[in-house]
Amino acid sequence: MKIVVETNIIFSALLNSNTTIGDLLLSPDKYFDFYSCNYMRYEIQKHWPRLKNISKLSDEQLEISYSHLLSRLKFINEEIIPVEIWLETEKNIKDIDIDDIDFVALTKFLRATLWTGDKILYNGLKKKNFIKIINTPGLQSLSFIKSGK
Repeated sequence: MKIVVETNIIFSALLNSNTTIGDLLLSPDKYFDFYSCNYMRYEIQKHWPRLKNISKLSDEQLEISYSHLLSRLKFINEEIIPVEIWLETEKNIKDIDIDDIDFVALTKFLRATLWTGDKILYNGLKKKNFIKIINTPGLQSLSFIKSGK
């Protein structure tokens, strides 16, 4: 199953990898393929000082954690997404949070499911019948079902 990972998921994992999010991202899993876009890296770098301050990790420790998380993701350059998908996505997301357009467009392009911890994005897209979205408890449940636990 293709899962597009939004920035706040990575942000949460960096702040504490010993959580459900960390477990889902870092555990070897034959059921999920994690994807993201270049915009996620930009957002993390933009908030790096805040991440460092909240996490109380050194730059080196934070870099190691970040590199480890990124190694679990396959990155897709947004430039290969057709313009039709961008236009359709803009209509769906402009009144929710336009900053998340890259993730929703990538989800549509890959025919994947978007994993987010952003309640506004999650609820807003659900109201618009965008069904290819999941939150952490939903992904955790799906992980248990697929693994037979």
